[in-house]
Amino acid sequence: MCGIVGAVAEWEVVAILLEGLRRLEYRGYDSDGLATLLPEQDCVQRRRALGKVAELEHTIKADPIHGHIGIAHTRWATHGVPSERNAHPHTSGNQLAVVHNGIIENYEALREELRASGYVFSSETDTEVIVHLIEKEWQQCKDLLIAVQRAVLRLEGAYALGVIHA
Repeated sequence: MCGIVGAVAEWEVVAILLEGLRRLEYRGYDSDGLATLLPEQDCVQRRRALGKVAELEHTIKADPIHGHIGIAHTRWATHGVPSERNAHPHTSGNQLAVVHNGIIENYEALREELRASGYVFSSETDTEVIVHLIEKEWQQCKDLLIAVQRAVLRLEGAYALGVIHA
């Protein structure tokens, strides 16, 4: 079962996010990941791994990630095979990241619409549709809350989201 963790603090949040993921391990999952904001560089950084949280910790030790705001996710594959490329968070560009629990029933139609608009997909997940849809809306209004509100009006299904934007 998937799980979402989010953190905002005056100090580094990676340890908080990893602890949150460890507390979700009992639920079962196949991959995990986290993303944090680097506001001074106006970007999102992301690390993902196949398998247990310990694998993600090894990935982060080899290639550290920092930030005071972040989201994290444990994934149980529903769309796409268990793999690092299908693990959450998903990004659109280097400024937006999304984690998602649930199923988007109309993701195939939205994927085709977004491809026709020039978006390139690197995963098989319905979540990547969400992040690109939010990015498309953000490009029009430059307001994250409004972009998310507009995007979710287009989604059919039952879901929860975590979203960060640089």
